[in-house]
Amino acid sequence: MKFFIDTANLAQIKEAQALGVLDGVTTNPSLMAKEGITGKNNILKHYVDICNSVDGDVSAEVNALDYDGMVREGEELADLHEQIVVKLPMTKEGVMAAKYFSDKGIKTNVTLVFSAGQALLAAKAGATYVSPFIGRLDDVSTDGLALIEEIRLIYDNYGYETQILAASVRHTMHIVNCAKIGADVMTGPLSAIYGLLKHPLTDIGLAQFVADFEKGNK
Repeated sequence: MKFFIDTANLAQIKEAQALGVLDGVTTNPSLMAKEGITGKNNILKHYVDICNSVDGDVSAEVNALDYDGMVREGEELADLHEQIVVKLPMTKEGVMAAKYFSDKGIKTNVTLVFSAGQALLAAKAGATYVSPFIGRLDDVSTDGLALIEEIRLIYDNYGYETQILAASVRHTMHIVNCAKIGADVMTGPLSAIYGLLKHPLTDIGLAQFVADFEKGNK
C-alpha cells in the first residue's frame, strides 16, 4: 500500500519524507489556499517545490470545468515536473480529459468520486488513480469503506490497472481498514500516519526494557 500525504505544507511533506514511508502527495485548491499560496505563478512554483521535496507522484488539480480548459491547464501542469499527476474532477468533461491525457501517457487522478459507477468510468478512461472520498461519505452516514470494497471488486473482475487512492482519510483506522480491503494508496494527514506508530504496550515494553537496562548497568 502506498502512503500519500494530503497537504500543501512543505514542512509536513518533508517531515513525512524523512520518516521513510512516503510515496507521494495530493493537493487541491483548498489546501493551497490554506497555506496562503495564491496567484498562478506562486501556485505553479509551489508544485515544483513539492516535487523537489518528495520521491513519488504529486497530484496537481486543474481549476477549469470545461474540457478545453482542463486540457490546457493539465498540459501546463504536466510540463512542470515529471512527478506531476493531473488531477481532474469526476464530471463528463473530466472523464473526457482523463482519456485525452491517458492517450498521451500523462498520469491522471480522477477526484471527487463517491460511487462505484464513477470509479468504473474513470478506469474505462484510463485514469492512473481514482480518488473515492471515504471520510466525506462517512460524514453523511454512508459507509466509505464499503465503496472501496465495491471498487476493488469491479477492478479485479476486469483487470483494470487504475489504482484506488482512498482519499479524505481522517484517522489511523481508516488507513488500516483500507489496507485490509485492498486500497492501492491512501492519502491523509501526517497525524494519521503517525498514529500507526502508537500502541500502549509498545510504550510499556520499551519503558520496562530501559528500566531493566539501567538497573543492571549502573
